[in-house]
Amino acid sequence: MTLLDPAIGDPAHADRLDAADPLAPFRDEFVIDDPTLLYLDGNSLGRLPRATDARLRSFISHEWGGELVRGWDRWIDLPLEIGDRLAATVLGAGPGEVVASDSTTVNLYKLASAALKARPGRRVVVTDRDNFPTDRYVLEGVAAAVGGEVRWVVADAVEGPQTGDIAPALDADVALVSLSLVNYRSAAIADMAAIARAAHDAGALVLWDLSHAVGAMPIDLEATEADLAVGCTYKYMNAGPGAPAFLYVRRALQRELRNPIQGWFGQRDQFAMGQGYEPVPGIGSWLTGTPTVMGLEAIDEGVRLIGEAGLERIRAKSVALTEHAIGLYDAWLAPLGFTLGSPREGSRRGAHIAVRREDAARVCAQLIVAGVVTDFREPDSIRLGLSPLTTRFRDVHDGLARLRELAA
Repeated sequence: MTLLDPAIGDPAHADRLDAADPLAPFRDEFVIDDPTLLYLDGNSLGRLPRATDARLRSFISHEWGGELVRGWDRWIDLPLEIGDRLAATVLGAGPGEVVASDSTTVNLYKLASAALKARPGRRVVVTDRDNFPTDRYVLEGVAAAVGGEVRWVVADAVEGPQTGDIAPALDADVALVSLSLVNYRSAAIADMAAIARAAHDAGALVLWDLSHAVGAMPIDLEATEADLAVGCTYKYMNAGPGAPAFLYVRRALQRELRNPIQGWFGQRDQFAMGQGYEPVPGIGSWLTGTPTVMGLEAIDEGVRLIGEAGLERIRAKSVALTEHAIGLYDAWLAPLGFTLGSPREGSRRGAHIAVRREDAARVCAQLIVAGVVTDFREPDSIRLGLSPLTTRFRDVHDGLARLRELAA
């Protein structure tokens, strides 16, 4: 079907796509309190899995309520155990390379600081002007702390940073290249392997923010020669607001890099309470303070659901959902003065799309009143986050139909 095929606007067509969707049964695994609400913001916060609801209720009653402090006999290893499950299920990493802890911002700071220290004499960090704000802020601070600088790359706002944008910024002064795999505004996907090769050829390390990719598309940190990575778990991983983030350190670098935040959970003999800091060997040295246990329990349920659904099927539905949305954009929104703020090619696009118009902030606010939850990103983008396990093709159809009505 072409993008302007008349069938694209027929709600029966969306219903047929839902009927043929092999992932459709997974929607019943989530709490949907208001079935009339069109929730197209899974790229900001995923829905609550029913199993997570039950698991946390049980945790509160039986583990926190019943075990009290004795529960730490099990809880203390959760950051490493959940890290290994994330590595195997969604990150393409090995055991002992991922730990679940802290926030994305804190983890980015830890890894970026360690990377700069591991490249003495190099004081430049390369990133793009359109990277997520917390990444830009952290990298500016980390570079300034060593008397260095951020070397900014200006890439196409829709297509995102390409290898050809990054390569000219690389030289013997660059210690670190830090980028997002999926652009938070446009959903453009970066070429991990090619950018890593360019960074390594220049003697730099590469650090990826996977927040808008993890759980929505296959990631292979090992095959793409990633050095370092961070990401959150509350978007497509459905672990809940404020759930712990994760970080990845390639095994070959674990002896070379050192966590700049020396907390007691990373100490070799934690409960000796001794003087002086001696980090535990391996990925555990990247732990800092007491982990958020309930958040880790929620991550575990999110990983389980993703594993059951399968990332290849999730990715296939993601592409199909966004293709459907772009078809509706072409038929309904382009004639109203909107422009597409995401790549058209499915392989270059994550699990959300952006549509752009000067009055996007006003229209986005009206959508929420009309029962369609999306979000606005400066200066002119409405993002439609189409989480594959919970979003139906009919949701996309009805949401964009309401957008058309409000924008006309």
